[in-house]
Amino acid sequence: MVKPIIQVKDVSFTYPGAEEKVLNNVNFTINEGEFVAIIGGNGSGKTTICKTFNGLIPKFYVGDFEGQVYVGNRDTSQFSVAELSKEIGYVYQDFENQIMRPTVIEDASFVPLNYGLADYKERGQWALEVTGLTAIANEFIWELSGGQKHLLAIAGVLAMKPKILIVDEPVAQLDPQHAEEIYKVLKKLNEQFGITIIVIEHHAELIAAYCQSVVLMDKGRMLWKEPVKVALSKVDELVSRSIYPPQITQAAKYLEGHEAVTTQLPLTVEEGIVHFGKFLQATNTSFVKKWDYQTQQETQAVVKMEQVSLQFRNLKKQRKQVLKNIDTTFYEGERIAIVGNNGAGKSSFIKLIAGIVKPNHGQVTVQSIVTKHATPEKLGKYVSYVYQNPEEMFIEDSVKKEIELFLKARKVKGYDRIVDTILHDFALTDLQERDARLLSGGQKRRVSLAIGAAMQPTVILLDEPTANLDIATKKHVVHMLEALKDHVKTVVIATHDMQLVSEWATRIIVMHNGEIIADGNRQEIFLNQPLLQKAGLVLPQIVELSRQLGLSETIYTVEDFCQQFDSIEREDKVFEYS
Repeated sequence: MVKPIIQVKDVSFTYPGAEEKVLNNVNFTINEGEFVAIIGGNGSGKTTICKTFNGLIPKFYVGDFEGQVYVGNRDTSQFSVAELSKEIGYVYQDFENQIMRPTVIEDASFVPLNYGLADYKERGQWALEVTGLTAIANEFIWELSGGQKHLLAIAGVLAMKPKILIVDEPVAQLDPQHAEEIYKVLKKLNEQFGITIIVIEHHAELIAAYCQSVVLMDKGRMLWKEPVKVALSKVDELVSRSIYPPQITQAAKYLEGHEAVTTQLPLTVEEGIVHFGKFLQATNTSFVKKWDYQTQQETQAVVKMEQVSLQFRNLKKQRKQVLKNIDTTFYEGERIAIVGNNGAGKSSFIKLIAGIVKPNHGQVTVQSIVTKHATPEKLGKYVSYVYQNPEEMFIEDSVKKEIELFLKARKVKGYDRIVDTILHDFALTDLQERDARLLSGGQKRRVSLAIGAAMQPTVILLDEPTANLDIATKKHVVHMLEALKDHVKTVVIATHDMQLVSEWATRIIVMHNGEIIADGNRQEIFLNQPLLQKAGLVLPQIVELSRQLGLSETIYTVEDFCQQFDSIEREDKVFEYS
């Protein structure tokens, strides 16, 4: 029998000093054993509503709170956060702040130890076993990869054996392989241990593959709760709120005029093969891809690496090989994506180009300057490094001052004109007097890109430019990357975002264990299945679907896929779902 485990009744909440409610008369129920995704745009109230489940709101985050939240039969307003946390585990988006102890086993056991449970160590060992971390139980936290740290944060709350587990943005900073690992652990906890799982998630493909139901939040209101199949098939409604269903679902909706499309749209690659395969058989259609990226014509070299290696000493004074025997050249006009799993060496690779770190062996040359012998100030004339966390680049109290800082310091003539152009190109004119640190995640990213472009470098280096952004904001950042071509000669990104890679890059470098294991265009990389598996890469849905359908050429975007299927001329139609 279905049994409610969380009931939200007429809940409203306003943060101190705010004029608008962040939650506005929210009502819904989550049943025991459900696997639920809460979706919505930035500021929709997703995280806020979850903080009412364990009493953080209103007990810790004070404000005007109305309504009731029940966990089981308990009104959360009558219990402390500490008491509720015995049954509700919460893994925050900034999960590293939850890791408190120096070793893995100590951290996994930390919460039950603080509750005074005699079996705290056994609970920690059980949590590590469930999350697959037993083999690294005695390792230090700083030796772990991002994926391992995220699993440890989950293990830390699992040690209390909660009935409910809430995970905010489970895969925001993870490569595709580790993202799948996280969700497989969540599925195991749900199916084998009966834990109710609640995720706040932007990745519709993962929602489709693992979740049972979806709650849609918008401007503080709960619009509906539906089974995942029904929820993600509401393409028009979701897209109108800048929420993007799986690529396959978008394509099916766009082509719904064809008889092959039903009201129940496909969500996964497997469903897409059946759905679109029937259409191919019925029409005997054979597709030929109209275009693909051409191999980069060799132009002027801007970056050259010759037998470069990089080592660090860890806290045990042991040498750790981060990069080894890197030998490559970047040219003007290239859009280069550096991909690979967590710990592959991507960030270290681009930091070498920026001169932030120096090679132990070999030589890095940027515009004929050997980085080992150059100061950051000298390299700054040619190379701009945009950090993964935009806040690390902010110094001044307004967007305009941030953008003009470098130009003023270098006494660039006519810098006012350059700044105005940058503000316009990156859609920041209306925000120029705002403090960048107080902007939304997407706006901060635009400011960081603008700062990098304003330096007028030859090469701009971007570390995870779409990390921690919702899908709609990611799409805007892609447009901003296009704007960079008018300001720099070569763009290099280190990323886990394979959809960004498939739509943007002209050249892809694949890294694994500190080495370059492949360097080529999309066809060469995406069709090499052993390579993808070794590097922990997962193809975007639409790419995998076109490959599985056996199309004559691989297709890389939803728009191109639909154009191939659509026999009607649509050149003047604005494509909404790409």
